[in-house]
Amino acid sequence: MNVKKIITVFGSSRPIEGDSFYEEARALGSSLGAAGFVVCNGGYGGTMEASSRGAKEAGGKTIGVVSKFFGREANRWIDKKVEVSSLVDRLMELVSLADGYVILKGGTGTLLELASVWEFMNKSVIEAKPIVILGPSWNGVIETLNEELVFEGKEACTKYITVAASPAEAVEALTKRLM
Repeated sequence: MNVKKIITVFGSSRPIEGDSFYEEARALGSSLGAAGFVVCNGGYGGTMEASSRGAKEAGGKTIGVVSKFFGREANRWIDKKVEVSSLVDRLMELVSLADGYVILKGGTGTLLELASVWEFMNKSVIEAKPIVILGPSWNGVIETLNEELVFEGKEACTKYITVAASPAEAVEALTKRLM
């Protein structure tokens, strides 16, 4: 039985079609779908819609984890909707469903998602899974956290993070680790 690996994509809900960050997320979804991964995300707009759309356009499958908290429906590119009650439940579901993660440009919500996944691995709450950061937007955060992890005696924790310059490079890194 060929079980498809699930990649949770975290990123901003703000980009709209035609915006460079939307199109990058769409290209990522397309590359993930074409490579045989299932794209999982928060199910709403912005990079969530874009990555789902790209996956569907490439013939892939999608999962959207939505929260009753927002009171909205999942975007039209979602195949399977998982509905949870709270934002915390949503984060935990997005984390637990995934075999790997891609972090796109985003705000404090995306920062929380990155920090949560990374810390859960650092503390062995979840098994080690690849985290790929697409583009340079989180470089300062990673450098700062890396310095703090060295201070805490946990410098080996940066092994979970790969920075990719393009959607194709992100998918290549995930394929090497998971397929």
